[in-house]
Amino acid sequence: MMRRTAVVALLALLLSGCSGGAAVSDFGTVIKGAKGTTVQVQVRAGQRFSLAVAENPSVGDAWDLPALPDTKIASFISAEREAHGDAPGTGGTAYFVFHAKLPGSTEIRLRDCWRCGPDKVPPDEESRRQSGEAIFAITVGPAR
Repeated sequence: MMRRTAVVALLALLLSGCSGGAAVSDFGTVIKGAKGTTVQVQVRAGQRFSLAVAENPSVGDAWDLPALPDTKIASFISAEREAHGDAPGTGGTAYFVFHAKLPGSTEIRLRDCWRCGPDKVPPDEESRRQSGEAIFAITVGPAR
C-alpha cells in the first residue's frame, strides 16, 4: 500500500509539472480519444504509444490519469501537452505516453474534471455535466 501511495504521489507530481515543453520527443503511436468514448487499442509488446485528448485549459479542461493501468501490461512514461497555436486561449492536445510491456489487456481511463480546481471535485452542476472520461481498452500482443 505504501509503494502504491508513493507511485500515485509521484504520478500527481509528474502530471502537474508537465505543462511546459515536452519532456519526451517520441510519442510513439498516437491513439485519439474523447470524453464519453471508449477506444479499442491494439499495440505490441515493446511499443511506445500515446493516448491523446483535445484540451483547452483556458476554458476549464484539466485532463489527468487518476489511476495507473496494470503495470505488467503498460507502464506510464509521462504526460505532455502541445498547444495548437501561440494565441492566448488556444486549445491543444494532452498526450499520456505509455510503454507496452507484456501481452495482455488493461483499461486506461483519462479524466477531464472541468473547472474543478486542485481538489479535482466538480464544484457545481455545470462542472459535473462538462466533466467526463475517455476510456481506452488496451490489448498488448506479442512483440514481432
